Amino acid sequence: MTDLIEAIEIRCSRRKYVPKALEPPAIDTIQALIAEYNNNGGLKMSLVVDNGDAFKGFRKSYGMFSGVRNYIALISNNSDMIGLERLGYYGELLVLHATALDLGTCWVGGTFDRGACPVILENGESVVCAITIGKVAQEKSAKEKLVYWATHRKSKTIEQMYSADGPVPDWFISGMKTVQLAPSAVNRQPVIFSYKEGHVTASVKDISSDGSAFDLGIAKLHFELGTGGGAWEFGNGGTFIKS
Repeated sequence: MTDLIEAIEIRCSRRKYVPKALEPPAIDTIQALIAEYNNNGGLKMSLVVDNGDAFKGFRKSYGMFSGVRNYIALISNNSDMIGLERLGYYGELLVLHATALDLGTCWVGGTFDRGACPVILENGESVVCAITIGKVAQEKSAKEKLVYWATHRKSKTIEQMYSADGPVPDWFISGMKTVQLAPSAVNRQPVIFSYKEGHVTASVKDISSDGSAFDLGIAKLHFELGTGGGAWEFGNGGTFIKS
């Protein structure tokens, strides 16, 4: 848990990767986690190693990525909102574990060539998202800094991210502090938490809007880790049970 909290604090999106292969211990760790999360969440995530075809060329990536050789393909049916939320939750768990392994990562929703992903798809499935992963320089490149400032808006305050019918416990505030650090599409932070009559819920205005289901799952994970432990009910407006 402590390692993952530290990972939350240091994680940032990286788009430039150094030409160095993933080491076998890191590959084995990530593959084992993917197998566990696929089983636990009823998901389909796949690690693509040493094949960056989906991120080559300007046409699909718009020059936003360079040196991508490895990524995690997240596969689902775009109409399965619960499945997309679970991918957000467990995908972010992978991001945090990769961060703890001193690897760079980035959630990628649209700027890659889905057709170039070497994965097997079944009826109705598509590569709905990807998480780049690999070795990065300690400091962000000038282009990475430029992309960051172009795509990010000022972070919301904690008070803007929840509603309550009275005073909230310290563990709730701890959870909200980690939610504040959660990645979301263009840093829009759309998830609103509620504390009413001792019950915690999380929701977005429109679960079917682009990326909202992912954002919901990611925010739920951060909140859970920040509180020290608990369990979420998946779904828009799902309830959190503190352990």
